[in-house]
Amino acid sequence: MSVPEKEATFSITGMTCAACATRIEKGLNKMDGVKQATVNLATEKATVVYDEGEVTSHDIQGKVGKLGYGVRKETVTFAIEGMTCSACATRIEKRLKKVPGVATANVNFSVAQATVSYEGSQVSVDAFIDAVEQLGYKAVLSQDRTLRQQDRDEESAEQFSMFLFSAILTLPLLWTMVTHFTWTRTLYIPDMFMNPWVQLALATPVQFFVGAQFYRGAYKALRHKGANMDVLIALGTTVAYVYSIFLGWEWYQAGQIGMPALYFEAAAVIITLIVLGKWFEARAKGRTGKAIEALLNLQPKTARVHRNGQELEVPIEEVVVGDEVVIRPGEKIPVDGEVIAGYSAVDESMITGESLPIQKETGDALIGATVNKNGQLTMKATKIGEETALAQIVKVVEEAQGSKANIQRIADRVSGVFVPVVVALACITFLVWYMLIEPGDVRSALVPFITMLVIACPCALGLATPTSIMAGSGRAAEFGVLFKGGEFLEQTRLVDTVVLDKTGTVTKGEPSVTDVIPLRSFEVPALLQLVASAEQASEHPLAQAIVAKAQEEEMSLQPVTGFQAIPGYGIEAHVNGQMVYVGTRKLMEQHGMDVEIFAAKMSSLEEQGKTAMLIGVDGELAGIIAVADTVKETSAAAVAAMQACGLHVVMLTGDNERTAQAIAAEVGITEVIAEVLPAQKSDEIVKLQQAGKKVAMVGDGINDAPALAQADVGMAMGTGTDIAIEAADITFMRGDLLSVLDAFSMSEKTMRNIKQNLFFAFFYNTLALPIAALGLLAPWMAGAAMAFSSVSVVLNALRLQRVKAAK
Repeated sequence: MSVPEKEATFSITGMTCAACATRIEKGLNKMDGVKQATVNLATEKATVVYDEGEVTSHDIQGKVGKLGYGVRKETVTFAIEGMTCSACATRIEKRLKKVPGVATANVNFSVAQATVSYEGSQVSVDAFIDAVEQLGYKAVLSQDRTLRQQDRDEESAEQFSMFLFSAILTLPLLWTMVTHFTWTRTLYIPDMFMNPWVQLALATPVQFFVGAQFYRGAYKALRHKGANMDVLIALGTTVAYVYSIFLGWEWYQAGQIGMPALYFEAAAVIITLIVLGKWFEARAKGRTGKAIEALLNLQPKTARVHRNGQELEVPIEEVVVGDEVVIRPGEKIPVDGEVIAGYSAVDESMITGESLPIQKETGDALIGATVNKNGQLTMKATKIGEETALAQIVKVVEEAQGSKANIQRIADRVSGVFVPVVVALACITFLVWYMLIEPGDVRSALVPFITMLVIACPCALGLATPTSIMAGSGRAAEFGVLFKGGEFLEQTRLVDTVVLDKTGTVTKGEPSVTDVIPLRSFEVPALLQLVASAEQASEHPLAQAIVAKAQEEEMSLQPVTGFQAIPGYGIEAHVNGQMVYVGTRKLMEQHGMDVEIFAAKMSSLEEQGKTAMLIGVDGELAGIIAVADTVKETSAAAVAAMQACGLHVVMLTGDNERTAQAIAAEVGITEVIAEVLPAQKSDEIVKLQQAGKKVAMVGDGINDAPALAQADVGMAMGTGTDIAIEAADITFMRGDLLSVLDAFSMSEKTMRNIKQNLFFAFFYNTLALPIAALGLLAPWMAGAAMAFSSVSVVLNALRLQRVKAAK
């Protein structure tokens, strides 16, 4: 029996540049049983597909550790009820340690508490509660799970503290360096700052306390036969620092005559500027996660549930499937569920993008994190935790932010060889200067050597693509456009043909009244009220559309007697003393009414794809009412905008040719493929692809799933079926075609942003190297430029968060 493949995501700690990510990726891909490993520097995540029969999650985490990095763990604390002795604690501890994904578990009997360290992507808190309860005890969550955003905030605060400490010590050294310039030699500087031993005292804490993070990173890289930005920084600053000590000692031996040209300030300024860059980077990377943080914050912390005849307020984590949950007016709905009592309007805009509140009554579905507006509702919880719609949205966004576009893989390969090549070039440059340009002059050879090491750090190259993908997909999620991966952000802009399903995509997917045409003395409101009253007892979709129109107009329906549905003809009923008929020509003719007066109008309405019904009252023809699946308000504008962008728009539908052509004409689509069976839709996509087209398919139904999967990019309406959404590459939560424009716009802007970043990073490094090799760049300037390169890349990516949604 074959063991199925499993996919797991790990949060990696200790990475400092793209070379780190590449080394971990290569190391994991070499493991037996690992099918594919992808490491993303910006999200600090590794996604691994592996065979559980050959390798375990623990083995993978161990490999990451052996490579010199760590796997970030989350920690949760429970209060344990029911323990009677230390043996109970030992038993619970052993059981928790066996839960997959748990790193450590500690149960303290004296304080009746359990602390579990675990990999959040492998296991949920609910698994720990179940494990404890299976042993006959009770676990109560006593604190929230740690979020990665908190880790980034802590990292940002730590880097700022380091920068502040380093800047205070570096400022006097920088002051001495500035006085070396001709135009600043008149500046006053205390003599003590020119003393080599004072400079040594100031530079040492910067070098070995603030710079410790670079030494640690360099040691890990070199120990595993790798090289990263830490190697370059540590090597360059250490050479400058040690050589300055040597020069200071020479000065002391020579009787302290004159002032030696030291490099303490270069080493200290480089470290200070790089730490400043890291602080900016940490802050900016934290901002790219704000979209997910905002989504997570939508969910309420508690829920009001019925248990044992009481209404209790419990933490959201303790809600279970089947719980009866009460939602009062103005409160957020805690989890996904179904209304079992009550009537209210619910604001679902934060999930679906639908601006108007949706009326909810018994049997209707509720989405967690949406807002109950006016009435009290009682619901049955159907989905909790990771199964809720909100959790699935967060998961899609996180996966998109953690995935790699093809263009990033190229950058990763380049940065992986960049560091060792630069070290080799720096050494060659040193030798050329020392032996040929300035023979025997170590000072002259040292400057280009240090500068090259510092200027070439590939941090910006590693950040160029993932920061843009994070910012772009995060911003798109705020519009309700969910990309399932970075590769779809990249592919969408290449599409030249958009194929639209009709029902539920271009149209609303449900019938509604389009025309009410009265005859003789009848007026529209009175006629609509009369017909809706007669139809209120019918279960036919067309009848329900008429009733819904009357309710929308806030009409009160009149009592009905003698209702009768006549299959194939229509209905008849007594309404307020009047005999009302609604149906076909034959029904009217049976009751002696002449329908010729409406024959032309009926044909005209039917040519437009509408279902036209005649209305008779007390034996006289009273008018026509037409019902159709109406076009969404934004469809025509969206199609026009797509065509203006150079996209070829096609309608693909199983509906009849006449109706399809009528809808297509209404929204401005010129090419229609109609009367296509569900199984044939994917064949039509293949035909377009064989003609050389890059095709995006937009649909919402089960019958669209094969076509969505076949298309180069599948786009599903979030208001559609789960099967369609699963088959698609992009999901539109708003459910209208303007989201298609948002997807194309974000794809185009994100890829342009990535190319700008790669230009900033790669070409900047490449062009700066020869300038550094010629000795035209001071080491401290190289440090500033390198830090600026990384920061400029991240800040450029964050511009994507200002992109506006289509309207």
